[in-house]
Amino acid sequence: MSAASHNSTTSSARVSVENGYKILDLTRVLAGPFCTQILADYGADVIKVEQPGKGDETRYWRIHGESEKWKEEGISCYFACVNRNKRAITLDLKSEKGREILLDLVKKVDVIVDNFVPGKMDQLGIGYDTLSKVNPSIIHASISGYGAGGPYSKRAGYDIIAAAEGGLLHVTGEAQGPPTKPGVGLTDLCTGLFMHGAIVSALHARNRTGKGQKG
Repeated sequence: MSAASHNSTTSSARVSVENGYKILDLTRVLAGPFCTQILADYGADVIKVEQPGKGDETRYWRIHGESEKWKEEGISCYFACVNRNKRAITLDLKSEKGREILLDLVKKVDVIVDNFVPGKMDQLGIGYDTLSKVNPSIIHASISGYGAGGPYSKRAGYDIIAAAEGGLLHVTGEAQGPPTKPGVGLTDLCTGLFMHGAIVSALHARNRTGKGQKG
C-alpha cells in the first residue's frame, strides 16, 4: 500500500498546538479523514490505518474528468484531497496480529480517531478501556452519526442522512422545489472541523491534568 503522503509544501515554520503530536487515524471516507488531515496540516504525525487489500475505498472514487493514473497508484483525487500529509499502513483489526500491532502503536501515540458504529471498537477488543490500559494518557475521539447512546446509536451515519434529518435539505434548492443535496458533503466537513476542535481542547486538558479521555 502506498503511503498517503503528499508533502508538496513542507514548511519549517509550522507552529501550532498540534505540532509534534502523533495521531492514529482509523477513519474512512470524509468526516474523519478531513479531521485528521487538519491535524496533519498543522504538524501532527498522522498514521492512517486501512483495511488490507484495497485500503480506504475512497482511493478508487474517481471524479469526472480524472485521468486513469489513479488506478495505478490507488490514489484518487478524492482520497488525496482529504488524506494529504499522512502516512498509511494496512491492518486486519479482526486478527490477533492486527490488534497486537495496533495496541503497540497506541503506546506511542497521543490520539486515536475512529468513525466506527459505537460499540464496534469494543467488539474488536480495542475499546477505550483496553486502549487506556495500554496508554493511560490516550485521547480517543469517536465520530458517529447518532452518538454513543440512545435508540439510534447503532445506526450507521452518512452525510446525506444527517443533512436530511437536520433540516439542511429543507433550506436548499428552489423555494417550491424538492429537498436538494448541497454540492459538497457539508455535514461531514463540519463534523470533521468540530472534531478537530474537540481534539485540540482535549490535548490542552491533558497538558494541564496529564489525563486522557474519550469523547
